[in-house]
Amino acid sequence: MKILLADDEEPLLHFLSRGLRAEGHDCTTLTELHEVIPFIRKHSPHIVVLDRLFGSQDSLAIINAIKALPNAPMVLMLTALDDVSERVKGLQEGADDYLCKPFDFDELLARIAALRRRAGVPELVESHSRLAFGALELALDERVARLQGVEIPLTKIEFELLLYLTENQGKVLSRERILNRVWKTHSDPQTNIVDVYISRLRRKLAGDSAMTIQTLRGNGYRLATSEGPDR
Repeated sequence: MKILLADDEEPLLHFLSRGLRAEGHDCTTLTELHEVIPFIRKHSPHIVVLDRLFGSQDSLAIINAIKALPNAPMVLMLTALDDVSERVKGLQEGADDYLCKPFDFDELLARIAALRRRAGVPELVESHSRLAFGALELALDERVARLQGVEIPLTKIEFELLLYLTENQGKVLSRERILNRVWKTHSDPQTNIVDVYISRLRRKLAGDSAMTIQTLRGNGYRLATSEGPDR
């Protein structure tokens, strides 16, 4: 899905764009409010994640113009203005959703998914046939993993878990997100099933000493190289 991120906070833009690209979205970032409408006209993003304030400029001023465009995108407005009246004003002016800073990245993903459904945009389909991380290679069409060229015997669940970790290499994935993606559940099964499968993958990746699945207690798991950040 094509997403435009428009915000004058460059560190936030960098963080959000990396996270959304890791989720498979096509992201573009802009830091100038006057560039937003020309970009939408030319590239037709599905969703615009738009900061409320650009210095002294209020982006509410361009919402009507965005919504008047052919194939107008859904607009998710970000703001540090958490007063209820400000949120109501943003929605009344035409924003499709409103998210107050600071926010959790998972909530942003959920709201984007909800806007995608409202807009009728089909879910992303993986178009690449190969995914690699160091000596690890996943052949997506065959649903096969190879380490240093040697096939690793994996169950369906093990492959899905390794795929999710590899898609987000270097990124911490919470237990809840793993359960949602791999086991398709939104509730805690009250078991250590994620830990069990992480342990299985660690044993199967043990042939490469440069690669590890790190546990960051209280946060989640991360596929990383031994030279990378560790906890």
